Amino acid sequence: MPTLVNILDGLTADGELVEALPDGAVRCLACAHRCLIRKGRRGICQVRFNRDGRLRVPWGYVSGLQADPIEKKPFFHVLPGETALTFGMLGCDFHCDYCQNWLTSQVLRDPAADESISYIRTVSPEQVAQAARRVDAAVVVSSYNEPLITTEWAVAIFKQAKADGRKCAYVSNGNATPEVLEYLRPHLDAYKIDLKSMQDKNYRQLGGVLKHVLDTIRRARELGLWVEVVTLVVPGFNDSIEELWDTARFLTGVSPDIPWHVTAFHKDYKMTDADNTPARTLLRAAEIGREAGLRYVYAGNLPGRVESYEDTTCYHCNTTLVQRQGYIITGYQITPDGQCPKCGVPVAGIWTPTPGEAKLHGPGMPWRI
Repeated sequence: MPTLVNILDGLTADGELVEALPDGAVRCLACAHRCLIRKGRRGICQVRFNRDGRLRVPWGYVSGLQADPIEKKPFFHVLPGETALTFGMLGCDFHCDYCQNWLTSQVLRDPAADESISYIRTVSPEQVAQAARRVDAAVVVSSYNEPLITTEWAVAIFKQAKADGRKCAYVSNGNATPEVLEYLRPHLDAYKIDLKSMQDKNYRQLGGVLKHVLDTIRRARELGLWVEVVTLVVPGFNDSIEELWDTARFLTGVSPDIPWHVTAFHKDYKMTDADNTPARTLLRAAEIGREAGLRYVYAGNLPGRVESYEDTTCYHCNTTLVQRQGYIITGYQITPDGQCPKCGVPVAGIWTPTPGEAKLHGPGMPWRI
């Protein structure tokens, strides 16, 4: 019976984000680890590897394919109310102890994740694009595992989606290289980045480097991608007032138009000692974001318990522009040209040109395809 590694190694193609080195070695350019991979070896993510001097990368399958509310990503400033056809593969370049998708992200790194072998479905980019058409998805998103390490596959799908007039997006840890961002730029509209901490020692614990993520946030904005940032607020890890202020000040310095989502941790995977995040902590974080000068701050995944921080409001006149209850849009007032209807101030984001057709009172739940 084939093992998981045998199956995954068979579902690969030659990579394009690669630098050839002497003696058959390669350097992978998909993430900021920039792994030097010798023949027969694997990168940190375990799913990109060197076979006979060629970098092999994931191709031809999904481990998850479902229609999500775009708000679940979360993107709050990208076509509110629309459906996002979301696909994912297996593997990650981080090893977060609190990962909520660890069954897909920690494949080939944690034997407990081997059951994800049952999630694998072979598909073509054309079939993913067909699924987006069936569910009338306005956006196609790479998520669930870390998309940077499966970028060649994502771009193949995005090319199909773009040909159909759809937006394309990443939900990512932000551990990118300039090369991968340039490779993605023609095919990507929006980039959600997790900013997990403002302390490098915390990032080292998760398998990353803080500077790489901060550089990605800046560079993605410079490239013209729509960027939203999420901080999962974990008690005892990154929830101090000082650290929340550091995060908010950094984002404001990049652009006050970046939406900042502060979301609640719940016990999962290997992190079961920390308390779940209470609503009052999210409210404190959201207030800090506003005080720091961010125009759009959201407190997420505790619907009905975070006051008005689920809604989009005009930073100039405080008019409510998009009303939300969890993943459901209950009101939409942004004008066709993306402005506040009361004061005329532009509202940063990607908005529908036909607000009368905004999809209100949707199901607010994902469904598998």
